[in-house]
Amino acid sequence: MNKKTNNKKINNSEPGSNNGVGSGFPLPLGSTVIGNGTNFSIFSRNASEIILELYENYYDEIPSKRYKLSSENNKTGDIWHIFIDGVGHGQFYGYRADGIYNPVAGNRFNSKKLLTDPYAKAISGAYNWDEEYAYGYDRNSPQKDLTMSYIDSGKSTAKSIVIDDSSYDWENDKPLRIPMKDTIIYEMHVRLFTADDSSKVENEGTFTGILEKIEHLKSLGVTSVELMPIFEFNPNSNIHRNPVTGERLKNIWGYDPLAFFAVEGSYSVGLGIGEQTINFKNFIKEMHKHNIEVILDVVFNHTGEGGSDGPTLSFRGLDNKIYYILPAHNRRFYENYSGCGNTLNCNKSVVKMMIIDCLRYWVTEMHVDGFRFDLAAILGRAPDGRWIGDLSLLKDISDDPVLSGTKLIAEGWDAAGGYFLGEFPKGWAEWNGQFRDVVRRFVRGDEGIISDLATRISGSSDLYDKPGKKPFNSINFITAHDGFTLWDLVSYNEKHNYLNGENNMDGTNDNFSYNYGVEGETSLYDINKIRKRQIKNFFTILLVSQGTPMILMGDEMCRSQFGNNNAYCHDSSLTWMNWDLLGKNGDIYEFLKKMISFRKKHRCLRREHFFTGKRISHGVRDITWHGTRIKQPDWSFNSHSLAFVISGDDLDSYVEPDNDIYVALNSFSEPLDFEIPVIKNKKWYRIIDTYRDSPEDFLDENEKNNMFEDTHYRVMERSSIVLISKKVDKI
Repeated sequence: MNKKTNNKKINNSEPGSNNGVGSGFPLPLGSTVIGNGTNFSIFSRNASEIILELYENYYDEIPSKRYKLSSENNKTGDIWHIFIDGVGHGQFYGYRADGIYNPVAGNRFNSKKLLTDPYAKAISGAYNWDEEYAYGYDRNSPQKDLTMSYIDSGKSTAKSIVIDDSSYDWENDKPLRIPMKDTIIYEMHVRLFTADDSSKVENEGTFTGILEKIEHLKSLGVTSVELMPIFEFNPNSNIHRNPVTGERLKNIWGYDPLAFFAVEGSYSVGLGIGEQTINFKNFIKEMHKHNIEVILDVVFNHTGEGGSDGPTLSFRGLDNKIYYILPAHNRRFYENYSGCGNTLNCNKSVVKMMIIDCLRYWVTEMHVDGFRFDLAAILGRAPDGRWIGDLSLLKDISDDPVLSGTKLIAEGWDAAGGYFLGEFPKGWAEWNGQFRDVVRRFVRGDEGIISDLATRISGSSDLYDKPGKKPFNSINFITAHDGFTLWDLVSYNEKHNYLNGENNMDGTNDNFSYNYGVEGETSLYDINKIRKRQIKNFFTILLVSQGTPMILMGDEMCRSQFGNNNAYCHDSSLTWMNWDLLGKNGDIYEFLKKMISFRKKHRCLRREHFFTGKRISHGVRDITWHGTRIKQPDWSFNSHSLAFVISGDDLDSYVEPDNDIYVALNSFSEPLDFEIPVIKNKKWYRIIDTYRDSPEDFLDENEKNNMFEDTHYRVMERSSIVLISKKVDKI
């Protein structure tokens, strides 16, 4: 796509107008099409000169036009700007920033490097870190980054692109705003979801490929997909090789962003030279037509430029010591709270503004429904590393009037040891890692966690029962992208990350997993049977718990990564979704589908208030705890069981009463007989027994033959049951 041109001159009233070039405006930042021209605006406090270059084609090495911005005429405060007539949608461009190159003082200006506009809405081509031109320093010098490189990077195909899709027809589309209490999240990766031939889609590994599989998502019943990062990144940045094949590994997950406003071009059908913004909007609009939200996993804690040995692509070359947190004693290096080489200076005013501008863009222009913030604890840190919570960018985001009503989900920790679960400002939900670990340990059969399990099931009130917080602020999950898949969680005692090229040293060792007799895949019927049963137990606990449930892509069909719990570097059958598993493990898919439907049907599982355990409405308790004996829960260290009744009668008076729900969980190695509570004018009906084979494991609520009239229910080893009540007069 070549640039659109228009030879009409700008209006003479435009300030600074001269032969189609005006001084421009400082805001908004980025490239903004205005009438028949484009305003370019970029921040740099410490550069001595900014140069804007326009390119006819993204692969050109020589610009077609070059503009040196004057500090007298083209600078307001710390923002450089220019208006150019005849430039519009599809124009390729980049910046150069001149100034002092002195890494020890924190300055890494190098005018030989063509830089991406941080506000660019699309990037062409690809970033290539194998080329010397990508680096601001001489990698062959003994002094490394202390010696400036004189190799020009204009040959890079990663050019910024002017985008003007203001004429896009949204057809009255709006973000869905599904209430958090009703939300069921499906975490997925755009490419890995349909990259395998078994997906049988026409457009593999793209947003369009997801749409070709939308009936799968609808049938499963999830309300929201959470896309792993879709900001522009370099999948070829990994230096490691597969020790078996010798092939260069990837960085396929995308957690090293390079342009926060730009959609990753490879996820769209086409060349990726501007049309990706339209493709993404089409994707959002179609997902919304099917009543499925789109949440973006966003990474604002660091950038893909890495540490002092990384390339100079954008922020580093524009104003290194403003955009990044640098140690006070030696500004050559970077604080590394992210574990990825650098830390974005999130609570610096201009960086705060960029992040909020970015979030507003994705909500207003791209219609996304929410965000999950990777290592979000970093956004709550001051430049000196202190946690400042309510005084930080986190509060600015949750209070922002444009973002109001948007789903905000935090990963409440970072790579520098910060762990602030439950401490995020009002308006934030958080990945509940404690829920994950406790439920994993219980299902595995660990001791000493029954009381903690009860806390997690009831909404983690120890973390979230605070002013402005609700049970749904807890994002409950068993598995996520980093760590074992659910099938691997019940198939491996240890991680098997040898193919990552890091001597199995990467990835967590604390998986709380169990293989039930054989490490990895096996054809033994009894082992596979118990593994599937444990998966059903996990799904049962997840979906009867208060909070917002999240499910990992492929867990509904027992997707495996063969024990690799850090598969970020594989773009292969190891990580691709194998859709043939849907036929092989259809019983698990059906169980989860029914479990999601069950949760949606019962409001008492989606409460807006924490349990009290006290007699409230109609003289009933909202929850009662039991063990194998009524009202006698076993909180002892060696207990492996728990039962409880969630009342359906204590809900708000303006809604129809729900069924009562009885749940009994047995992670013991032997069957246990649970005494069933007596309920006045009601009868119990069996719905779930995970010990039974499909379809007897999950029965129809409307089936009258499901009535359970015994005083005890034998819950078999490592299994769960769910009963619901019905009034006698409705039998």
